[in-house]
Amino acid sequence: MYEEVTIQREVGAIQIPDGSPVVIPEGTKVLITQSLGGSFTVMTDRGAMYRIDERNADALGKEQVETSGQSAVPEDADSLEQLIWAEMKKCFDPEIPVNIVDLGLIYDCQIQDLSAGGFRVEIKMTLTAPGCGMGPVLAEDVRARLEAISSVEETEVEIVFDPPWNPNMMTDAARLQLGFM
Repeated sequence: MYEEVTIQREVGAIQIPDGSPVVIPEGTKVLITQSLGGSFTVMTDRGAMYRIDERNADALGKEQVETSGQSAVPEDADSLEQLIWAEMKKCFDPEIPVNIVDLGLIYDCQIQDLSAGGFRVEIKMTLTAPGCGMGPVLAEDVRARLEAISSVEETEVEIVFDPPWNPNMMTDAARLQLGFM
């Protein structure tokens, strides 16, 4: 399941779990521990973990896979909401191989018609731990995926901690996948 690769060019990454930007030098050997939603979680031989986004897949010797953007234009808020939830299911915590929807991190999704046309989407999400430095990275993933939908003109993603997340918020499928059932 894990794959050892050599970084083929200098690449920007995000250190896990603190969310700090780093540069991984060309020639560094890493182990790909997760490849979901287009991003990659890699670990060095020193145990440091990093997230490399889909735009830099070539640095790992991988092809970039388009994971967002839609050709179909939702005709109403109901079909847009289905599309929004589908796009958010493509966002993954870099340490947990389950999407953020099934992890129970999305608390609210509000869609508003804009007078000039299109929609505004407001998302309230949480994190598995309040001090997780990856929160802004996950929120940006959600925002970017939703703004790639042609009818979404505005997006706000707010990170909240009330109520606090707990494993009971996961779907049954996520609990089963992670061994909680």
